[in-house]
Amino acid sequence: MQKEEEEEEEEEEEDTTLQERPLKEEEEEEAEDRRRIKDKRRRETPHLPSFRWVKDGEEFGAERPAHGTLRAEDEEPLSSYRGSYRCYASNALGTAVTQSVQVTVEAQPVLLKQQRVHKRAHEGESIILSCNPPKSSTPPHIHWMDKKMVHIKQSDRVMVGLDGNLYFSNLLKSDSRDDYICNAQYSAARTVLPHTAVRLTVSASNDVGHARKPHLFRPIGSHTSVLALKQQSVTLECIPKGQPTPKVEWTKKDGSLEETGGRVEAHGRWLHFNSVAQGDDGEYECRAFNDHGSTAHSFSLTVEASPFWVKEPQNLLYSPGETVRLECQAEGIPTPRLTWRLNGELLTEVDEDPRRSVSSGVLILRDVEFADTAVYQCEATNKHGSILLNTYLYVVELPPQILSSDGVVYRVTEGGDVVLHCESFGSPRPHVTWEGEERPPLLSDPRIALLTNGSITMSGVSHEDDGEYTCSIKHTNISISAHLKVYNHTVMRTGPQHVRALRGTSALLDCDFHKDRELLQYQIVWRKDAQKLQESSPDDKYTFFENGTLKVSDIQSDDSVSYSCEVFTDLDQVKASGSITVVARPDPPRDLSLSDVSDHSVTLSWTPGHSHNSPITEFLVEVREEQHSEEGGWSWVRIRRVPGDFDHVELSLDPYCTFRFRVIAVNDIGHSDPSRPSEHRSTPPSVPAMNPAGVRSESTNPKTLVITWEEMDRRRHNGQGFQYKVLWRRAGGTDVRWNHADVLAPPFLVNDTGTYEPFEIKVQAVNSLGEGPAPDSEVGHSGEEEPEEAPSGVSTSVVNSTVRVQWNEAQNVRGFLLGYKIYVQRTGPRAGRVGRSLRRQEREGRAERARERDPQRRPEEVVALVNSTTTWREITGLQLYSHYKLSITAFNSRGEGPRSPPHHFSTPEGAPGPPASMRFESPSEKSLILYWTPPEETNGVLLGYIVQYQQEVESKDSLWKMETIRDPGVTHSELDHLDPSSHYIFKVIARTAAGDGPPIRLRAATLLEGVPPSHISIVSSNTSLNLSWVPGERHRNHGFVIRYLRKSPGCEWMDTEMVNSTQGFYSLTGLQPGSNYHLMIKHGNDTQWENMTWTIGPVPSVMPGGFAAQGWLIGLISAILLLVLILLIICLMKRSKGGKYAVKDKEDKEVESEARPMKDETFGEYRSLESDADEKRSGSEASLNESKLGSDDSLAEYGDSVDIQFNEDGSFIGQYSNRGPVPHGNESSGPASPVNAAPPPPTAPSMTSVLNRPI
Repeated sequence: MQKEEEEEEEEEEEDTTLQERPLKEEEEEEAEDRRRIKDKRRRETPHLPSFRWVKDGEEFGAERPAHGTLRAEDEEPLSSYRGSYRCYASNALGTAVTQSVQVTVEAQPVLLKQQRVHKRAHEGESIILSCNPPKSSTPPHIHWMDKKMVHIKQSDRVMVGLDGNLYFSNLLKSDSRDDYICNAQYSAARTVLPHTAVRLTVSASNDVGHARKPHLFRPIGSHTSVLALKQQSVTLECIPKGQPTPKVEWTKKDGSLEETGGRVEAHGRWLHFNSVAQGDDGEYECRAFNDHGSTAHSFSLTVEASPFWVKEPQNLLYSPGETVRLECQAEGIPTPRLTWRLNGELLTEVDEDPRRSVSSGVLILRDVEFADTAVYQCEATNKHGSILLNTYLYVVELPPQILSSDGVVYRVTEGGDVVLHCESFGSPRPHVTWEGEERPPLLSDPRIALLTNGSITMSGVSHEDDGEYTCSIKHTNISISAHLKVYNHTVMRTGPQHVRALRGTSALLDCDFHKDRELLQYQIVWRKDAQKLQESSPDDKYTFFENGTLKVSDIQSDDSVSYSCEVFTDLDQVKASGSITVVARPDPPRDLSLSDVSDHSVTLSWTPGHSHNSPITEFLVEVREEQHSEEGGWSWVRIRRVPGDFDHVELSLDPYCTFRFRVIAVNDIGHSDPSRPSEHRSTPPSVPAMNPAGVRSESTNPKTLVITWEEMDRRRHNGQGFQYKVLWRRAGGTDVRWNHADVLAPPFLVNDTGTYEPFEIKVQAVNSLGEGPAPDSEVGHSGEEEPEEAPSGVSTSVVNSTVRVQWNEAQNVRGFLLGYKIYVQRTGPRAGRVGRSLRRQEREGRAERARERDPQRRPEEVVALVNSTTTWREITGLQLYSHYKLSITAFNSRGEGPRSPPHHFSTPEGAPGPPASMRFESPSEKSLILYWTPPEETNGVLLGYIVQYQQEVESKDSLWKMETIRDPGVTHSELDHLDPSSHYIFKVIARTAAGDGPPIRLRAATLLEGVPPSHISIVSSNTSLNLSWVPGERHRNHGFVIRYLRKSPGCEWMDTEMVNSTQGFYSLTGLQPGSNYHLMIKHGNDTQWENMTWTIGPVPSVMPGGFAAQGWLIGLISAILLLVLILLIICLMKRSKGGKYAVKDKEDKEVESEARPMKDETFGEYRSLESDADEKRSGSEASLNESKLGSDDSLAEYGDSVDIQFNEDGSFIGQYSNRGPVPHGNESSGPASPVNAAPPPPTAPSMTSVLNRPI
């Protein structure tokens, strides 16, 4: 052995890079290897053990060769077996020892004979029903039941303590019964002992309404020390008594209770630790409280521990000459003491060996021999118990061998660690070497370490490490190969976040990861607070999506924990953690109490409710007054906001009231429910602390003073016999004495005071205890009358369409001046200067006389309101070039005074508005005639027009051409030499002496020569063909005929009547059903269009004479269908086109209506489309002819016959009544100008073709 060690030292000198790093894993693997070999050798050369028992340190019974079970003999009393036992198992390789076992022997528990117990108490008192079962080494479980074996119902008022007694915090009459039975259950003895039934009689008491502050049944005193062993259960108990039933609250005085393992149970009476830990050590307190006080008890919980192993020695095989190191470490509270044994005997009692040493739980044996094969025992002991371990040391010599399999493939992810196994064994220990294909010496890599059993560990593996490795035993031909496969490691891209969610909602937690594509098998595990979650149905609590996302539904407070997502593959795993913080409205405050009570103040205190992870920002204090209103009229009023870190507030109280209070907590999520109301608080009466507000006069009738005020709330009366003392006297008078009267409610009336006389008035609150504070006086007036005089000094100044009106302040108002009213009325246009025709002057005169005869057509006055402090006003929006008159009145609350004399003024001439409409005609492809109507608002005398036009080009920089028309009667202009391929922009501007007005615009182009249609759609019926086409946008109307031929022997070509290309529709009737027709349109000598089509229906045949075969019937039905079709077309055309007339034509017809009766005298109405065609054509021609002749008339010159209104700022809100202005630039041209007309529907015929078509 020594020679082999020297050889190994020489090899280490030759290769300084060779390293051996003994690790914990190496030792465990080597121990497992040696155990396998030991088991094999045991099977080959078994050494059967013998057993013996030691009781209380002395041999007990004979040695047992076959087995070690110790059984009690029948002839021996069981009591003789009471004591402490150890078992020793021995063979040729050593002796093993068990831990000490304590045997306890006790008699079967027996219940002694008991007397019946009858207890009496008054309602509201506290009482204990005792239970004293026989003692036992294992305490019994206590069950309080009735004679029917039904458990006594427990609550915070009635409960069973840890000592088995039944405690009543306060008694109710319903607690009376004669069968309170204590049952003691002994689990080890498998028996239940029922005690004698206890009879309890609860009698009524007059003191039930008087409450008692809490006290504790148990524990007694103010402090208790509790000793608990680690990982055992312990319960701290506080059972209170009091009326009403106290509540119990637990706290950890030196930390947070939530951070311990303690859980409140048994209606708050117990703080239970299921498995107490070292972190649970500390100071605890229970506080019992009710509305009348509180009491507390503190606990000192000390956590100790029986011994437990930290490091255990391993059973190992050794070769002769090796050094053995057995390490044994244990901990406990208090710290345990370690002792070593050899084959069951204490080392202190065994012969000393210089090769053996013991220090701090480590036993070292150097240069072992075969005789050192033995069993060593390590025992740790403290006052709470002991633990013992047997360690087998086996010295043996064996030939070298490799135990690991050959050709194993090892898989690992990049960056991970891997162990390539080459577990070798031999005595002496074999020397193992590793090589990699085309690699430098492996052990020169600092990432690679050689284990003592021959295996190697490789840390931080990369893809370059992928390949084959060979392990061999030096100086032998024994070797194996290992293959290493490196994969990409799994990466968590997006893990679960820290989510804040409202209670009752849902939350999503992500788990997005990336893995190697060759790792096909993987698993996603979600954990909630370290507990694995199971997937449930889609409508249930947890839902797992295919991408790994977790959905948590219906979140509640217990979901506010940490969550983790773990992804497992065959080779690695990755984990990410997040959390859900459930936020919700806070719980309502509780335990409201009143303290520091005085006549007019009180301190309100409360205990905040749970904030649900959103800090409480404030408390809202509300009060309800219950004395001065019926129960149905009670309401809560918010009176104070208190910061969230306060739990009390001092409140001021009104006298002679009964109050209750409640508190609402507020956090960022919302408001809590209101707390339970506090107890009632009534305050004594006192004199009024304030007087009524709003003292004023509301006099409406002359010579009467009406004094009124705001009635005081009944809560401000402060006592009984409440009334108001009203005081008044004339302001500035010689009599300084106050008149007074007592009344119960406002108002108060004083007669014979004169008109609008000033008075000093005041009102004082009075009750049966006295008067309130001295009130302040106010000035009021008696009733008013209308102003007696009109404002004087009216003057005006006019700028364009705005007039500035000024006047002197009104006198003799006989009341409080509220303001002025300005009445403005347009009296007519100013007289013209030039070019006003006699016909127009006569027409204006007739219109003026018609307005005088008809009051409804008179100009409406416009009223402008002005406040009382202003004596001027600007009125805007007047019509230019007009005469106006105005008058002014003053007004107070009783009404208006007389009007001032009429004041006349005129507005100057201004620029005209745009022409009212514009259209065009195109006589040829290069010429165009523009027609327009005069402006509706001339604002003066028209001097003429300016016509401008511009050709549309892509550069948009073509020059404007202009034509000036100096005759205002000319309303048309003919333009020649236009480009047929271009559109033009046309403008027409009207002119007066004041300037040019805004233009009216029109975009148009000349019309091209028309041609027959070449794209025609056909809709077939039984006896007709309906043809429709879209007329050319810029083409003139073109007349053509449609030729048609029935494809049947003996039929000839036929022609229709002349058809207009612009009508877009034609119905070819009188055809035969089920027949083939050839249609054609010729344009000159060329065929413009042709088609073959069929009519619908069967081919006609000769039928017997009958009703349905008569030709007149077919013709009648066709005529009816055609008439219906014509009516539909007319309706469509009325909707799409409508009739419009020139303004000039309407003016003439309006004036002429005075000389002959008409159906409707409404100004500006359009003529109906249902009038006959002759009248329509004559009206249109009249309008056109008069437009060509020219006129300077316009609707603006009839402004004196229409209504004018002002806005609040004085501007006109409309120039004409029952009529709106024509939008500039959107006018429609006449029937001969289809460019501007709305395009007809594709299937709609023109009016001319429909009316002229033969039926």
